[in-house]
Amino acid sequence: MAKTRTILIVDDNRGVLSAMKMLLKPHFERIIALPSPVSLLSAIRMENPDVVLLDMNFTDALNSGNEGLYWLREIKRMAPALPVVLFTAYGDIDLAVRGIKEGATDFVVKPWNNAKLIETLLSACQEQLKGRKKKEEPKTTTLFWGTGMAMRNLRSLVEKVAETDANVLITGENGTGKEVLAREIHALSKRYKRDMVTVDMGAVTETLFESELFGHKKGAFTDAHADRPGKFEAASGGTIFLDEIGNLPYHLQAKLLTVLQSRSVVRVGTNHAIPVDVRLICATNANLDERVAQGKFREDLLYRINTIHLEIPPLRERKEDIIPLAERFVIRFAKQYDKGPLILSEAAQRKLVEHPWYGNIRELEHAIEKAVIICDGVTICDTMFHFPKKSLSPAQESAMETLEDMELVMIRKAIDKHEGNLSAVASQLGITRQTLYNKMKKYGL
Repeated sequence: MAKTRTILIVDDNRGVLSAMKMLLKPHFERIIALPSPVSLLSAIRMENPDVVLLDMNFTDALNSGNEGLYWLREIKRMAPALPVVLFTAYGDIDLAVRGIKEGATDFVVKPWNNAKLIETLLSACQEQLKGRKKKEEPKTTTLFWGTGMAMRNLRSLVEKVAETDANVLITGENGTGKEVLAREIHALSKRYKRDMVTVDMGAVTETLFESELFGHKKGAFTDAHADRPGKFEAASGGTIFLDEIGNLPYHLQAKLLTVLQSRSVVRVGTNHAIPVDVRLICATNANLDERVAQGKFREDLLYRINTIHLEIPPLRERKEDIIPLAERFVIRFAKQYDKGPLILSEAAQRKLVEHPWYGNIRELEHAIEKAVIICDGVTICDTMFHFPKKSLSPAQESAMETLEDMELVMIRKAIDKHEGNLSAVASQLGITRQTLYNKMKKYGL
């Protein structure tokens, strides 16, 4: 009988490990034996075993089997398809059955029957080998690359970077599709079979930051009724996307940096480091270099997250993509709202191209959705798009009392003068384009 490739055995009894090596040597090319589960996850990543034989208890003082269930969950979170056979004492059969429900392939009772043990392990391996022969198609995304030079260059860089594990920082205005680009990178990566876990850093409260990202132990604080893994653990083996990283308060940035450097997390209420294997993608609409200069963002953290920098140009700088994007949205929303085929009139197309789209792709998407909803025929006309101008009346301008009022009016006039060309607006005002973006966001422009 041909030998199966690799088995990983985890048992704190060295006598059991020695016996397993002798018993299984005729059936496995490689036998990896661990007396403790501490390095279990890293061993799986490095050795890529075909099956794991996992003991249920590792601490002399504890024989509840909960340790085995914990490590079973960790294995299945990192490698869902990897067969795990539980090694348990006769009195823990109920726990082993619970383990089957949580993803274990089978269980073997101690003291074991040699023939039964070998049969169980080889059977688990055969299922694994069958699964590996099935080709799995990569995930697909809805990202529209467009035809402009800036987007072609961005796509070329993404295709080179995606297959690596390099940390990526995506920048761009609100609504440009930073999360969609992050999903494209994940789908093109070697981690595409695992999930991409998204965290909106602007929505995570300071008090729950560590619990949300790193997890907590039962009883660590009020309402901590059970052990809970954090986002980093949930993303282990896949990708974690930290959106709006620029919103992370300065005093919490050091905690994130520690995790990125150590590649491990410590749950709130414990001192035990749990290894995590994640690909990090961050996004922001802020100028992090400016925030570093202002003392609001750690320079060492910026270096850590900014191995590769990808900037998405705003929609008004890629006018050739406005109509193709709009047509894609028309098809989607016509289907969603049970309408027949719809087309954009020439006047509607001109109006869309001329609009500055300060809200970028997200604003265009919402505008098309509204137009599809109110359209009764087969043609979407220009009158179905309403873009109110954000300008002050002469009376309002004369009532200006603060420097902020004056700044707002100056920016609006410059935008009107240059017809939405923000590079020209920033040049006229003597500020960087990123500073202009920030001020526009501040004033709701």
